[in-house]
Amino acid sequence: MGNQLVWNNRYNIGVDIIDKEHKKLFRILNKLFDFGQQVEKSQWVCQEAVKYFKDHAFQHFQDEEHYMASIDYAGFPMHKRVHDNFRKVTLPALEKELEQSNYSENSVEHFLGVCAGWLIGHTLTEDQAIVSGETIKQWENLLPEEEQSVMGQAILSQLHSMFQLDPRLISNCYGGEKFGNGIYYRLIYNTGEKKKWEFLLVFEEQLIVNTIGSIMETKSKTVNVMLMNVARYTARQFVEHIKGHFPALAQADVQTEQLLTYEQFQKVFEKHSPQFSLLFDTGKGYFAYCMATGNMILNEDGGSIITENAMSKVKQYLTQNNAERTATDQKKKILIVDDSDFMLKTMMTLLGNDYETLTATSGLSAFRSITLNRPDLVLLDYEMPVCNGSQILEMIRAEKEFEDIPIIFLTSRVDRESVKKVLEFKPQGYLSKSLSPDSIKKEIDRFFEKT
Repeated sequence: MGNQLVWNNRYNIGVDIIDKEHKKLFRILNKLFDFGQQVEKSQWVCQEAVKYFKDHAFQHFQDEEHYMASIDYAGFPMHKRVHDNFRKVTLPALEKELEQSNYSENSVEHFLGVCAGWLIGHTLTEDQAIVSGETIKQWENLLPEEEQSVMGQAILSQLHSMFQLDPRLISNCYGGEKFGNGIYYRLIYNTGEKKKWEFLLVFEEQLIVNTIGSIMETKSKTVNVMLMNVARYTARQFVEHIKGHFPALAQADVQTEQLLTYEQFQKVFEKHSPQFSLLFDTGKGYFAYCMATGNMILNEDGGSIITENAMSKVKQYLTQNNAERTATDQKKKILIVDDSDFMLKTMMTLLGNDYETLTATSGLSAFRSITLNRPDLVLLDYEMPVCNGSQILEMIRAEKEFEDIPIIFLTSRVDRESVKKVLEFKPQGYLSKSLSPDSIKKEIDRFFEKT
């Protein structure tokens, strides 16, 4: 395969026991990468190599958790949860794939790629946060790991029973990133006690075509009005089954049903922190399932669907979706990575007419967004906290399939020494945040004219 992980001092967090184990895990993965190049290898040797990596990773998690507890790190519960997700969800899924394929070259490459990407991302984000004293707050409202696991298994089972799919849980921390051509479906339930429950289901369009479309033997390669109406009622049945896991929802009735654009979905997602936020790869398209509860859930985004207007609403939604898709398909895609909401909104307003704009507020969300919806350019804030721009750039470049994505740094420092540091990381360029909006826009336009 020819891949290698190159250790860089930026991976050091300044805690000896953690830094030493990080270096060891890098060395182990590099040995596994070397091993993957061997033409003849026995399944037993593969099993032992994978077990060796897993044992060291688990020991590292234990040492790191002991250290976090010893310093009363406020982000310890969430950090441990990230470890547990890798231990209990990601690794078992990868091992199952290895076993089912008899340790084929593709499955070994997949195992190594996922583990390497996870190790780099985790080291540069959550691990760096330990010494900075900051906590990763994005998922502070998520329910306990055990409940996430039960919910994940219930959804996996339901997807299999309804559509004969064998999906994989990709993440229990889905951040609302766009993937493919999406259909965004929202249900709000009212329990009669002034408490509301919100369910957001996101379907990659090809998932609906490949499941419901195949059942109906439609020849359409896109979602039409008929398929969308069938999908709506199928989704309702899906949620009805899942909400059976919540006794408090036994007597709840649907108050609002909506189809949202991606922009509307983003606003709803950001406003109501989810208790469940799960992303699945079904093998026939991505599927996300999010749930929130509270007293302030409103239906201000997207027109409500009722029996009398259902056909016209669905037709209007699909027409709007298709028009937006046609418009965005002709546009270059830019991912803006910045921890400032003001900067994100400013750049989206500045670039939104001529480019399709995506946003991320951290290294992890940027990496997820790139994975799900590859951009033509990344505008990357150089001075982000926890995981700065240079670390995010390195994390992106470490993945072979992403290494050629152009990256331009956004920086508020333009003195000679600061610019020299920025250029050391060999981005495609840098832009000063102090430039006028028109100047920034012209520079981005000029970049695409040259490519």
